[in-house]
Amino acid sequence: MRLLVVDDDTVFREELSELLEEDGHRVARAPSVQKALEVLEQEEFDLVFTDLKMPRHSGLELLSDVRRRWPRTMVVVVTGFATVETAIEAMKLGAFDYVRKPFQLSQIHHTLELARQEHEFVSGTDSLRDAEETARSLATDAQHPVLFFGDRFPPPCSHIEFEPLDPSNPSQLVHRTAAFVAQYPTGSVVIAGAERLLEDHRLEDVVQILDRTREALSGHGSLRVGFDAHRVSSAAAMALAGAVTSKETHETLEALANPIRRKILRRLLEGPASFSEAMKAADLDDSPKMSFHMRKLVDGGLAVHENEVYRLTERGRAAGAIVQEVSFLPPAENGANLAFPARKKSPPKGG
Repeated sequence: MRLLVVDDDTVFREELSELLEEDGHRVARAPSVQKALEVLEQEEFDLVFTDLKMPRHSGLELLSDVRRRWPRTMVVVVTGFATVETAIEAMKLGAFDYVRKPFQLSQIHHTLELARQEHEFVSGTDSLRDAEETARSLATDAQHPVLFFGDRFPPPCSHIEFEPLDPSNPSQLVHRTAAFVAQYPTGSVVIAGAERLLEDHRLEDVVQILDRTREALSGHGSLRVGFDAHRVSSAAAMALAGAVTSKETHETLEALANPIRRKILRRLLEGPASFSEAMKAADLDDSPKMSFHMRKLVDGGLAVHENEVYRLTERGRAAGAIVQEVSFLPPAENGANLAFPARKKSPPKGG
């Protein structure tokens, strides 16, 4: 993984960096928040370890900047002087996890394993749709005008207005959409080939454009964005989904976007569980951290707490089914390991 260690304590910074490098990770170092931002502007990272308490600018300020400018980069806060409450506050603000000073190597390995799982977490392929079919369906079934952005005009269909997608000018999506719904208040927008935008622009910039496009459609029609799954990383796919989905769906995606919470969901699929039972399934021994993750599931509408136990809601069971399906995705390489539910063979005829 590509890691950045940010700490004004030279000894700690070097000690942690060397341990990470010994594990085979590519590690950059920064002695301050300002230096960290300079490094982040030059290179992409999977994860940032940052101390919370530093001179001039704090780790919370760095967390805020990373979440705003590089949302697919995970942040782990390192707390020594600060209290656990401050670390939990950092997680509420979007930190992926926290570790305490003096850290144990097992803590770091556990956090990195969770981060690796997070990068590998992708949705199944059953939801893949053809952008042109989507545009025709919206225009025909709903009888609403559709603005279609793509590299070619879709097959003739009334109520569809074609606009060539210009990857060099993503702001076109916002301005053209605003003009379209001003003319057609019930209009919808379909974008085909969103991966082309990522070839010329940072993911964070594309996400911002899609978010503004969604806002331009607020109170009007829907926004559908298609992309080639083979040309977009799982992290980018999740970021694109988060930019265009409704607030409720976004909260569900956020609740699922952590391997600890996915472990809890898998346990709750088996039946209601007490706090301690769920914490054991999540492989945690930190009650404040566990409380934070349980609250995320409850606030996301995936679980409820009743009569001293947690259980899944209907929405939670559906989300849990997604998590289970993801667990059995085929491997990317033929030589990779895989556990899979086998299809039962039909008994031989006449036997």
